[in-house]
Amino acid sequence: MHPDTHLQLHAARSTELRRQADEFRLMPRTPREDLRTRLGWTMVELGLRLIPNRPTLSAHSPRTA
Repeated sequence: MHPDTHLQLHAARSTELRRQADEFRLMPRTPREDLRTRLGWTMVELGLRLIPNRPTLSAHSPRTA
């Protein structure tokens, strides 16, 4: 392949790759961490609902038996 042809093909391909990279950067994306955070707090809330709602005995409170 002639060197000039090779350089022209390289320039065309690099221009195409730069355009694709710019389009990718401008695409709206939803952060994955946002979904992870919402899922995590939902699991915490569900776990708290499963725990019985009764007063617990403290280690320092007198026990009545």
